[in-house]
Amino acid sequence: MMKTPISALFFDIDGTILSFKTHSVPRSTEEAVAEVHARGVKTFICTGRPRSLFPDFGRLEFDGYVTTNGACCLDADFRPIYKCVIPEDDIERAIDFHHRHAVPFVFVTEDEFILTDVDDRVRQTAELLALTLPPPVPIEEVRGKSVIQAMAFLSPEEEEENGLFRDVIRGALPQRWSPLFCDIVVDGVDKAKGIDRMAAHYGLRREEIMAFGDGGNDIPMLRHVGCGVAMGNAADDVKQAADYVTSAIDDDGVARALRHFGLI
Repeated sequence: MMKTPISALFFDIDGTILSFKTHSVPRSTEEAVAEVHARGVKTFICTGRPRSLFPDFGRLEFDGYVTTNGACCLDADFRPIYKCVIPEDDIERAIDFHHRHAVPFVFVTEDEFILTDVDDRVRQTAELLALTLPPPVPIEEVRGKSVIQAMAFLSPEEEEENGLFRDVIRGALPQRWSPLFCDIVVDGVDKAKGIDRMAAHYGLRREEIMAFGDGGNDIPMLRHVGCGVAMGNAADDVKQAADYVTSAIDDDGVARALRHFGLI
């Protein structure tokens, strides 16, 4: 049992409530989260995905959504609570970088998903997430748009070698959960900050919050909340950042953790 009662749960999507194997929410997760929500605990999504790439959550209902690694927070009716856009001069340097290095980019606004190119990394990512890719468009299409998140398809080594965050996108930081690409949001934005904004909006205390995650971009929130739960399929550094490690998503990890803490 928790010393401080849990009043809210924040869930990452991919690898946490959405299986990479089935591309669906496991039945045990759906039943457990629905039960804890029916008991009066608020439930939230906290993801690197934009709203436009949300999967089918089945019968699950959420009280709010932290999207794009904290850069855009929405209430239960998808009304914006907070939004932070990447500066236009960073976008201009990204356009120049793209032409010099032929790195595919995705740019996300509140309602658009702009893809510049398709290569093997983009295809692998789409397959991993079971996404249908939109037709690529010239990178210049992003000019004048309010970009809340970008994705650059390059390895960590290429990212460092090419100086993407040293010389190009200077006002933003990379957040990774895959070696295929990095998520890009404004410096100072992450899932922990997104949770803080949702907590302020809903009158929640940090010590009353439990968060579930499996990727590198989940580490800030797992360290930040009252109880951070790492999935059994998480990498070692994610597990080390957590207060508790449950079983893998496809081995009823969410339901097992909720039972362990007496929430169901």
